[in-house]
Amino acid sequence: MSLAVDIRCAGEGNFELSLNCHIPAEGVTAIYGPSGSGKSTLLNCIAGLRRPDSGEIHFNGKTWCGTGNHTAPWHRRIGYVFQDARLFPHLSVAGNLAYAASRARGNHPWPAEQLHHTLGLAELMQHMPETLSAGQKQRVALGRALLSAPQLLLLDEPLANLDPRASAECLSLLQRLASELALPMLYVSHDIEEVSQLADHLLLLEAGSLRDQGSLMALSSQLDSRLAHEEHAAALLQGTIAAQDNAFSLTEIKVEGETLYVNQLEQPHGAPRRLRIPARDVSICRSRPSDSSILNILPVTVAEIENCSGARLLLRLRLGNQHLLARITRKSAERLALQPGDAVYAQIKSVALLSEAGDNA
Repeated sequence: MSLAVDIRCAGEGNFELSLNCHIPAEGVTAIYGPSGSGKSTLLNCIAGLRRPDSGEIHFNGKTWCGTGNHTAPWHRRIGYVFQDARLFPHLSVAGNLAYAASRARGNHPWPAEQLHHTLGLAELMQHMPETLSAGQKQRVALGRALLSAPQLLLLDEPLANLDPRASAECLSLLQRLASELALPMLYVSHDIEEVSQLADHLLLLEAGSLRDQGSLMALSSQLDSRLAHEEHAAALLQGTIAAQDNAFSLTEIKVEGETLYVNQLEQPHGAPRRLRIPARDVSICRSRPSDSSILNILPVTVAEIENCSGARLLLRLRLGNQHLLARITRKSAERLALQPGDAVYAQIKSVALLSEAGDNA
């Protein structure tokens, strides 16, 4: 299954969205980029809320948009969650959900009662939208979208108007849904930390054009990727929980046979975890320090070296089959005489453990 998009769509002023790509119809694909890059325009074209000036959109062998053809939004079997919940103000929570269920054209991915429980809606069924918090409204909007039995779920910055706690709760729900439902999702965001926690694939838009596309794990550490050159560039690593160090309230996570320590987690042995390692928090040494306060020190190989602007270099470091980034000064690289292929040690000052469904946030 895939979503094929080849469109041009003019916007305000001189802006034009011009895009030709195939989007995996599985997992979570993040549509990422700065404000005004065309993310919401693309989503609205896919949803059928906006007709491109030219081009085609195909999903699972069906033409949604093409010469002489424009499938209406209600025939595309799409669920859409906006920045603002857009609930029907005259209907209760139960009424909003029932409306979606009544229009479903297919099997529900989850039984309604189970979905109500998972989204924390069971106690809210008789409430009217104006009595709900922003986070509660978004959970109702998500439930309404899912109860319509969509084949594709679109989310346009659904956390943008939420406070940090509500945002973390909704993100955890989305992670759980992504792992338990065989439902492809397109997730629009300009927040790379949100994207890092949720996405499998990435489309990076800039000024209406596609700058990068591919696996998020891979793009996060490729030197020719735009992500690697952002100020807050960070590589993603995939590991598993290996042990609990109860004496020091730490959890050991194995990544490519090496150990990283993070604050203690209440999760079982073998559970997968995704880690985000900022490039600015990685330093390099030729030999393993024996008297450092830094716990996380990994043996790595210098894979690539790239000059950045000014005094800095960007290093790509190989750890087994995964990669880290390190941003250091040219002076430091010269002092260490670093070359591709060198075996060195990466000292990691901070490890961002990306929150996942089941965490006690």
